[in-house]
Amino acid sequence: MDGKILDVIGENFNTSRRIKATSPRVVKDGNMVKLSYVNLKGETDFLDVTSIYPEDPDQVKKTQLTHVAQAMHTKNMDYIEWLIIRQIEAGANIIDICVDEICVDEEERHEWMRWIIPVVQKMADVTFAIDSSDPITITAGLEVYDCTKSQPAINSVNLERGREVLIPLAKKYDALLLANASGRDNIPTSQEERVENLTTLMGMMDKEDIPMGNRYLDPLCFPVGAAPEAAMHYLEACKELRAKYPDVHIFGGHSNTSFGMPQRKVLNSAFIISSILYGCDTLMIDPVMNEIEPFKEFKLSHNVLLGTDMMGMEYITHFRS
Repeated sequence: MDGKILDVIGENFNTSRRIKATSPRVVKDGNMVKLSYVNLKGETDFLDVTSIYPEDPDQVKKTQLTHVAQAMHTKNMDYIEWLIIRQIEAGANIIDICVDEICVDEEERHEWMRWIIPVVQKMADVTFAIDSSDPITITAGLEVYDCTKSQPAINSVNLERGREVLIPLAKKYDALLLANASGRDNIPTSQEERVENLTTLMGMMDKEDIPMGNRYLDPLCFPVGAAPEAAMHYLEACKELRAKYPDVHIFGGHSNTSFGMPQRKVLNSAFIISSILYGCDTLMIDPVMNEIEPFKEFKLSHNVLLGTDMMGMEYITHFRS
């Protein structure tokens, strides 16, 4: 492991992100409709959402505004920077970038990825994870990534047809490689399937000599409201993978588990703590909604109790610094 207490992948820069048109943050100003936010200077600022706000009043309650995509379409750099920096300030050291829902046209999507990567790299020196269901979109982002500023990441490889090309790309660009447990034709429904699929991917990564520290394994989290057994399947897979591969990173989209449930933050927190106990060392969450520091402190304390932090030196250093 690389010595970090926890890696945190901020998931908020995704063009699928929406906010209700009835949100109190949505304000009308004459013929304009704006989405308010407090910018990095601490001042109230606005994103123009007029073009995506419904003209028919009866549609307002049904509408959700794709604010990340709108910030890109309008080239609102202040809003884009706000989305990036506040995740970093909240504890994220990897920022996921996904443009899949910015448009329908594939070529246009590739161009949007080529545009956004240099933009965000000027804003921060953290690792950016290039995230797409389309390997060509990921390739487009890697081609413009400035690897002298930070190490890129790829999100993600799995056993679906066509995605295996991402493994040699990870080798070529020395990228962190996020790998999830999806099978060739279906998603896993058990602990055993999760481990089997990721073990296959580990073998494929071995053939390309991907460094262990660059490998991030995701056994896949699913909503417990729809599949009550899904959380334990994920956790048991984490435990088995940690024993089998002690030097890789293990993560998951932890907020997926609470989807459709009330008080999601409470359920997310319980699941994150459980995940850490079962061997997870990386979180992919909204770091603004879920405070990160308590989870880092829990992991430090847990390491002391397990005896993996000899004499509690990491624990002592953290709290004395």
